[in-house]
Amino acid sequence: MSPLTVEKHAAAAGTSGFLRQQRPRHGEKLVFVVLLTAALVSVVTTIGIVISLVVPSLEFFSEVPLKDFLFGTDWAPNFEPPSFGVVPLVVGTLLITVIASVVALPLGLGSALYLSEYAHPKARKTLKPMLEILAGIPTVVYGFFALTFFTPVIRWFLPQTEIFNALSAGLIMGVMIIPTVASLSEDAMAAVPNALRQGAFALGSNKRQVSTKVVIPAALSGIAAAFILGISRAIGETMIVTVAAGLQPSLSLNPLVGTETMTAFIASSAGGDIATGSTIYKTIFAVGLLLFIATYAMNMVSVRLVRKYREVYE
Repeated sequence: MSPLTVEKHAAAAGTSGFLRQQRPRHGEKLVFVVLLTAALVSVVTTIGIVISLVVPSLEFFSEVPLKDFLFGTDWAPNFEPPSFGVVPLVVGTLLITVIASVVALPLGLGSALYLSEYAHPKARKTLKPMLEILAGIPTVVYGFFALTFFTPVIRWFLPQTEIFNALSAGLIMGVMIIPTVASLSEDAMAAVPNALRQGAFALGSNKRQVSTKVVIPAALSGIAAAFILGISRAIGETMIVTVAAGLQPSLSLNPLVGTETMTAFIASSAGGDIATGSTIYKTIFAVGLLLFIATYAMNMVSVRLVRKYREVYE
């Protein structure tokens, strides 16, 4: 067969293959519709949540000045006369979140670093699922553990500690979010190319130097996202603070006394005997909207950090 004939046959085969690819693929269209539906459900759900929070909140702020709500230091919506200063709830939320972050961020990062850089593959396969089991424990169990076990331990060392206190709730909440920080950070470190590690070893670096000066900087965007996601989860946690921290709003930064968070107020008030449509009832939505804005802002910061420090490897 002449070269010209071979070339014609190849061209014909390529053309027929191209034509075959243009035939409609109903399976791909079905997958596209399913994925589009899933995306739209997420968007519609988010819009519905925003509307359900904004409408009652606007009604609340038509009765209570926004300035009094955001900057008031007395939270007593059930008293007469009522006070709607949300600052004590914000202080309680931030106090417990800081305590949880002090526990979860270093321990989560250390766990991720060990699993990614030091653990034997068999040990990693065993330890990582065991660590992630903590994420599957119901939060109400964490709350009762903090109240019935951890608080008595703290009171044994610090007798002045109240039964309901921010320290116990914050420490146990930190334990709860360790798997979130550790798992996401370990995934970010595992994505760092081995060529960077090998290059550092070739230059005479030891394991510690490679881990802290090569792997962590290269995975910084993923680690930062894991930190912010863990903090966001701590801010939005409900049952631990409801059970272990108490329901007493306070401006005190003393972790040994009880306090109330925004989520604890929402949980306790939503299940109470509050008349629907009353001003007290609308406070639930106002506090919920403030909590939504706070977590949304943290997620936006996470996205900005990921985009700013993201490393792209080929």
